[in-house]
Amino acid sequence: MDTQARPVSVGGLVPDFTLKTYDPAAQGFSTFELAKQKAAGRWTILFFYPADFTFVCATEFAALAEKDAEMRELGADVVTVSNDTEFVHLAWQRSEEELSSVRFPMGADPRGHLGRLFGVFDENSGLTLRGTFLISPDGKLMNSEVNFYNLGRNVDELMRKLKGNLYLAANGAEACPAKWSAHGDATLKPGPELVGKVRQALANQGA
Repeated sequence: MDTQARPVSVGGLVPDFTLKTYDPAAQGFSTFELAKQKAAGRWTILFFYPADFTFVCATEFAALAEKDAEMRELGADVVTVSNDTEFVHLAWQRSEEELSSVRFPMGADPRGHLGRLFGVFDENSGLTLRGTFLISPDGKLMNSEVNFYNLGRNVDELMRKLKGNLYLAANGAEACPAKWSAHGDATLKPGPELVGKVRQALANQGA
């Protein structure tokens, strides 16, 4: 992986990478490989955060844990990433009660290589911003969200994005509007007949 390359952009292919992890489900150390995810036809959710033993991060992990099983059923796997080692991940998960239900792997990026690849490594602080990236089974970066250190992420919105991408992967001629949340909600079919007629199109579908 070329860590000096320009950060990957939405719509671009993500280079294969491998992370050392602490796996709370197995209570041991392992590795996470994007190549294996793609071979298995799985979606990948990369969830960068600043550091272990911090405060907003713990609340985000608890929220992720609540949705983790549903995400797996939908074909997506979460891997969280910070600059801490897998050993520190183990200590944090075992000591912080907010992380007691966490079962997803916690990735170690101590030199910030992966954070730089996704443009979330803060050279001034040596930490990563709160970046969330959704990677398709063919390795394409489909979504990107980056928050500053002091604002936690909404996991319900992450679920909406995952479900939207799954829907669009099977219905490529359609588009999901802002209030789309699940299969059965109104969608749009871009084309000449839709120009200037979005409200009417949504109203016709009962939106």
